[in-house]
Amino acid sequence: MKKYLSVLLLLFAVSVQGQRLLTLPEAIALARRQSVDAAVALNELKAAYWEYRTYRADLLPEVNFTATLPSFNKSYNRYQQSDGSYTFVKNNNLGMDGELSIDQNVWFTGGKLSLTTSLSYIRQLGGNGTNQFMNVPLSLTFTQPIFGVNSLKWQRRIAPVRYREAKADFLSATEEVTRKTLAYFFELLLAREQLNTSRQNLENSEKLYKIAEAKRRIGQISENDRLQLRLSMLNARAALTNSETELRAKMFQLRAFLGLSEQDDIDPVLPDAVPDVEVGYADALEKALANNSFAHNLRRRRLEADYAVAEARGNLREIDLYASVGLTGQDGSLRRVYRSSGWGNNQVVEVGVKIPILDWGKRRGKVRVAESQRETVRAQLRQDEMDFNQDMFLLVEHFNNQAMQVQIAVEADSVARRRYDANVQAFMIGQISTLDLNDSQSAKDEARQTRITELYNYWNYFYQLRSLTLWDYERNEELTADFEAVVKNE
Repeated sequence: MKKYLSVLLLLFAVSVQGQRLLTLPEAIALARRQSVDAAVALNELKAAYWEYRTYRADLLPEVNFTATLPSFNKSYNRYQQSDGSYTFVKNNNLGMDGELSIDQNVWFTGGKLSLTTSLSYIRQLGGNGTNQFMNVPLSLTFTQPIFGVNSLKWQRRIAPVRYREAKADFLSATEEVTRKTLAYFFELLLAREQLNTSRQNLENSEKLYKIAEAKRRIGQISENDRLQLRLSMLNARAALTNSETELRAKMFQLRAFLGLSEQDDIDPVLPDAVPDVEVGYADALEKALANNSFAHNLRRRRLEADYAVAEARGNLREIDLYASVGLTGQDGSLRRVYRSSGWGNNQVVEVGVKIPILDWGKRRGKVRVAESQRETVRAQLRQDEMDFNQDMFLLVEHFNNQAMQVQIAVEADSVARRRYDANVQAFMIGQISTLDLNDSQSAKDEARQTRITELYNYWNYFYQLRSLTLWDYERNEELTADFEAVVKNE
């Protein structure tokens, strides 16, 4: 007996192998972890993160080392003598140069401050070869554009807004992955329910047709009714074949999206329960404008339009200031070259000016173009904001109404099923015609599909609302993430 019981258990295990009950939360978790859409959202976040890190690095001191190791020169150069004639001078030397600098961008002025130390070496090659060293132990240099646009200052305003926009985009993209999962999940649910309905309809059609044949032999029904029932049975067989094909297609679609194996036989669990949530338009709009990337996008586009105007105006004229002061020493010995250094031996002050005298209005035209584009952007932003508010209002209205639609669909499904069962019994005793029976069957099938569709609409509105507000209405808390850990895959 135990042996037979073990065999039965083994056969049962083999029969259920590969079957996988999958709830909606489990499908969402898989999609967020394994889907291609989730990987795309993560890579976009990483790109924005490193772009922001690059901007932050521009505000910090930068240490640079540049060198020529070595420079060999054996050539003839043209040289003009004191009487105006030319001759050629032979060069034959070996040189090396090295410079170490600490550079700091000054964001509030747009200038650059550098602290530099350098050493140069040259050796004349040949019979009278000599060594020469020149050093700059310390040099302080400041470069400053006077009227040009301060790009770093503008980036200091734009870059944080762009990064906040990217973080909000990532959270919204995660919710969009959820909505896509939702669509595939409920498509599979509908296909499975349609298959179950087709099987049940075929079973009932075959049973009713056998009864109709028996009744026809004793003259209780007409030949037309018998043929009508046979036609219904044939249609049920065709519908079953189509339903099986549709189920396989929808299962393949969901498996591919979730990154599952083709051997996984998914059995989706219908999420009958819906959360008891009521959302107010004013509250949802406030949360959306505070958390959604849309608000950051509006601000960034305004700043970028203002920056384009400032850049065009800064190009009307260019005046740059360059100042450098430091120590310089020169000697034939590396040890003595630092002793010979004197403060003030290296002093440079330059003011470069570029002011167009006649450019036929080209630069002024670029300013006007930038100002016109800024006005266009501002008008587009006002329209986008009105559209966003309207879409949010409609979404809240649909969501608050959808819970009642789900309740109605659930009750309608139950009523239609009971009506069909009653009509089957009534047909067996000859109280109704095949036309009434077929009508109740169609109503039953449609009610079942409507129930699943209304459930899908509820969850779709729910996650769309989460995507726009970045707010978890079930837990009543803001949606957020540890972005550093996400980027580093921790």
